[in-house]
Amino acid sequence: MNKEREKIRETRRWVIKIGSALITDNGCGLKHNLLDNWVNQISVLNDHGIEIVIVSSGAVAEGLTRLGWDKRPNVVHKLQAAAAVGQMGLIQAYEVCFQKYNKRTAQVLLTHDDITNRTRYLNARTSLNTLLQLGVIPIVNENDTVATDEIRFGDNDTLASLVANLIDAELLVLLTDQEGLYTSDPRKNKSARFIEQAEASDESLKKYAGDSSNHGCGGMHTKLKAASIAAKSDTQTVIASGNEKSILLKIADGDLIGTLLTTPKQTLRSRKQWLANQSHLKGTITLDSGAVTALIKNGKSLLPIGVKSVTGEFKRGEIISCVDQNGKEIARGLSNYNSVQAALIIGKSSREIQELLDCAEEDEIIHRDNMIMI
Repeated sequence: MNKEREKIRETRRWVIKIGSALITDNGCGLKHNLLDNWVNQISVLNDHGIEIVIVSSGAVAEGLTRLGWDKRPNVVHKLQAAAAVGQMGLIQAYEVCFQKYNKRTAQVLLTHDDITNRTRYLNARTSLNTLLQLGVIPIVNENDTVATDEIRFGDNDTLASLVANLIDAELLVLLTDQEGLYTSDPRKNKSARFIEQAEASDESLKKYAGDSSNHGCGGMHTKLKAASIAAKSDTQTVIASGNEKSILLKIADGDLIGTLLTTPKQTLRSRKQWLANQSHLKGTITLDSGAVTALIKNGKSLLPIGVKSVTGEFKRGEIISCVDQNGKEIARGLSNYNSVQAALIIGKSSREIQELLDCAEEDEIIHRDNMIMI
């Protein structure tokens, strides 16, 4: 057993994501016998003191079966209807399975606003932590009934990684229909090499990621992205086959199974984790070379005098992106001004800002404490 695998044996808080290819019967309905197998393992882990949050796919597939639809619709409102109907069946299936082992469960539906809005983020964090403290196993999914393409998480791998950040999980387990990450698709290339361990931030891994599965929204690309997000809160990730016998128990024992994606030496504080993981930014400000240097090399806050232009519409306290004059993002953070005010004060000194804005209270457009470097 290597050192990193041994660390897994000490973990006490997991997020487990079960993918569509595993839990659904060829994209329609749930595989109840397999679900009971995973629930049994999760119950054993829970009895041994491991707190677990489940992120589960399968709602739409179950909804298709309940509605008698032969194929997945392309129309958004029909997909949302299928998800709403299917959520009932998905949660019912989990509840029935967990009741066999005297475990209490809770349904938690999240939207992107619950992650991007700081207040709602903290509320979601508190709710999940409270459930875990009460010995309840939360089952999380995206609230597909109200989500649109523009504000969706996109896939449950990403959602699982954000939940791992949300609750400071020590381990993220992504269960799929593959044994882990290979250098190429082992179903097409017999010489494909299995990757037993790597660092989550290793950009070279992306070249090994193949296409998504037939029934899920993700693939290895999304799993690598999820591992990178999770690593920011010091969460290790294991990508493994849910079809492997006793897979979760083997992972907990530190067995050399699946692909382990480790964390970097330094991780981010909770507030900066939240900033780093935002994908829907409200605006962009372009910086001159002096401001870029001040941020990257000197660790300074962003002053208006170093800003060249402002695009987008944003309010005070919303997240904006900072780019250099070539359009490369170097930082993001919470703006002290709305977009109209920011456009008025770009290139101005602190004294000039006071003259332009009677309500000016901060010298910085973004304070260093509310900024993350990219």
